[in-house]
Amino acid sequence: MEERVAWATYERRLHRVSDYIYGHLDGDLDLDRLSEIACLSPHHWHRIYRAVHRETLAGTVKRLRLQRAAADLAQTDLPVETIAQRSGYPNLQSFNRTFKAAYGLPPARYRKEGSHVAFETASTEGIPDMYEVTLKDVEAFDLVGVAHTGSYMEIGKAFETLYGTLFSRQLFRPDMEMIGIYLDDPELVPAEKLRSFACVSARGPMPAEAPLTPQHLDGGRYAVLRHKGPYADMPKAYHWLYGTWLPQSGRDIRDSLMFEKYLNNPREVAPTELLSEIYLPLK
Repeated sequence: MEERVAWATYERRLHRVSDYIYGHLDGDLDLDRLSEIACLSPHHWHRIYRAVHRETLAGTVKRLRLQRAAADLAQTDLPVETIAQRSGYPNLQSFNRTFKAAYGLPPARYRKEGSHVAFETASTEGIPDMYEVTLKDVEAFDLVGVAHTGSYMEIGKAFETLYGTLFSRQLFRPDMEMIGIYLDDPELVPAEKLRSFACVSARGPMPAEAPLTPQHLDGGRYAVLRHKGPYADMPKAYHWLYGTWLPQSGRDIRDSLMFEKYLNNPREVAPTELLSEIYLPLK
């Protein structure tokens, strides 16, 4: 089999498995079943998946379920028992233990005391220095990305497709920056209709055949908010940026796209150690 044909086959298999994982987080995600979806033996497929994504299949499933659980705890009133069942844990004790190991607090305490609670208080009370915000002048730059429609908390699926495609087409470079572009306000647009792009920076010309699409971000001045912690806390950071920092700064927003830059990898660090930057364009 020619190398190009072989990689194209692996690309399709990576996409199939990613689609299946994100579509069945509530169901049975047995690793042998995922290998069947990929049409390869478990022995070989697990190694291919880890080589491309730098994470085991089991690690991906666990991380995505806990990430969704954190969002449910921070943003909904679902009972902890229901969240545990949705996350694939047969009993509350095992869910509590696993969640605490990842997020530093057991689920019930995370809901009441997690970092999202402090951020919500800061937005409500107008605390001016809750986050680190700096002003940066940014040069315009190009990206390549994969479109996503649906909840912003599920954009990971588009990133899976993006990185799987880049690796299989041998386009990935270690210096690529991981960037998310979010087009809609989640408080105005239904979750299933939210539009976004999972992107990486493209230094120079890059082929952008489907599912890849070229993107562009304007240069200029940006307010850059540094956020540390789970992605489930990010909506609170936006509320604070718009509701507290912006009016107190006396600055005006420029009609350009906002974007997020991810400074480390959720596959490699604990959720509490995730570092992100929100870029707000200013006049």
